[in-house]
Amino acid sequence: MDNNNPLIEKYIFSHSTPENEILTELNRETNLKAIYPRMLSGPLLGKFLELVSYMIKPRYILEIGTFTGYSAICLAKGLSEDGRLITIEKNDELNRYSKKYFQKAGLSEKIDLITGNAKEIIPTLNMQFDLVFIDADKQEYVDYYTLSFDKINPGGFILADNVLWNGKVVCNKKYHDKETKGIIAFNELIKNDIRVENIIIPFRDGISIIRKI
Repeated sequence: MDNNNPLIEKYIFSHSTPENEILTELNRETNLKAIYPRMLSGPLLGKFLELVSYMIKPRYILEIGTFTGYSAICLAKGLSEDGRLITIEKNDELNRYSKKYFQKAGLSEKIDLITGNAKEIIPTLNMQFDLVFIDADKQEYVDYYTLSFDKINPGGFILADNVLWNGKVVCNKKYHDKETKGIIAFNELIKNDIRVENIIIPFRDGISIIRKI
């Protein structure tokens, strides 16, 4: 099946639960005002994240890469009653979007937004996570995974976005930039890590679902 077929894409959208009004507003504002708006998760990935979170009912979620807060809102919807989501974003200029929409979504009390370098922040976190979502600097994926692994409960899940990186993972090596090299290194690490099982789903730009054994 050709997932890039616009008719297939239209069919998928028309047969999937649409984003709610708050997410639509956030989507629109991000595309109007933010730099690189294509980094937004969007309705299909957002609903996927939301449903995965509902299935797991995590008490603690770690998100690495907040952007304007779309994915955090989706993930936080599935938290257990006493659950919390920790989301890390290095660009403080984006906080005005995420904080605004966390409030509009009624999730401000469940989401802790931390600004800074994730590689410095992750070691300071003192809770165990049931779900981790990685969607930040591609060349740093290996570090994010390594730093967070011991903070994930056995049986917990890691979701990593963009693991096909626009198909560059299978391109000639001479076209590999640092982001592509980072994604390839991450995929190879997961492939050879006997502590986990995983599958790469060719959904959007590729998402890896990893379960800690």
